[in-house]
This record gives sequence, structure tokens and C-alpha cells, in this order.
Amino acid sequence: MKALKLIPLVILLILVSCSSVRVNADYDKKANFSNYKTYAYLKSSIDKAEISDLDKKRILRSIDEVMSSKGFSKSENPDMLIGIFTKERERVDVYNNAGFGWGFGWGWNPYWGMNYNRAYVTQEGTLFIDILDAKSKEMIWQGEGSGNLTKDTHKKDERIMEFVSKILEQYPPTIK
Repeated sequence: MKALKLIPLVILLILVSCSSVRVNADYDKKANFSNYKTYAYLKSSIDKAEISDLDKKRILRSIDEVMSSKGFSKSENPDMLIGIFTKERERVDVYNNAGFGWGFGWGWNPYWGMNYNRAYVTQEGTLFIDILDAKSKEMIWQGEGSGNLTKDTHKKDERIMEFVSKILEQYPPTIK
């Protein structure tokens, strides 16, 4: 009976873990991040991103929103340049019950012993946000976020904002 109470919790944890964005960041330890206050986009990087123009606009709007909330502003004469890069892949998860099943009450279980496999295919994307020093054109910071994608156009803005905000949470880096 206690196991049945845990099933909704396990399902919730699975759903939450599927929707989260995994992030990582790296930076130039010699860069002085307090000198960077303004930004512009690196057009060559934006043009090379292999996603739809609509998704590019979503990403750039999200970056603008997060950067302005952190006190940075867009400029014609920027301190830093921001570029993006994307990757997409299919993720296949296979569930195999290995001949075990759940039964109802005591006695014979019609599902016992049925061995079946179930495959779940999801699209997983990775967004890289690169920040370069505008004068030297050298990369000073790179953030990466990976997670499941959605084809639902009503949820794309929200999902892209989640990717961008989680990645940029780590900018500027806290130097120890």
C-alpha cells in the first residue's frame, strides 16, 4: 500500500527531470568581468545557427530580457559580443520490464511474465551562448544548456526563456 502512495511522487520526479535544463559554463580566468557593461550580437554567429529565424528571434529576445535584468545594455559600441550555437539530437530511452509486472490483490496476475520493451523518443537540444571581448574578439565566457525541446509553438517562448535564463544565471561568473 505504501508503494502505491509513492507512484505519483516518482512520476512527478520523472516529469520534472525531463523538463529541466542542464547547464554548464566556462570562462577566461584572466578576464575582468567588471569592465563589461554593454553588448551587441555577433551577426556571423547568429547567421550560422541552424535553427529557424523565429527561434533565433525567440533566443535573442530572451537574451535581451535576461541581460537587461542583470544591468547590461545593448550598444552600437559594445564591450562584449554575444554569439549563439545550437545542436539538436534524438534521445531514445528504452524501458524493459524484464518479465516483471504489477498485479491487483492476491492471486494470478494477467500481466505477470509478459516481457515488453517500450521506447520513448524525445528531441533534445543544446544551446551555447558565447560572450567575446569586443576589442580582442577572444572568447571570455561560454554557457551551455541542454534539455528536451518542444514542437508546441505555444510553449516555445517559455521553453527558450527557460534555457536562456538558466544559462545566463552563471554570467558573470563568481570568481573565487
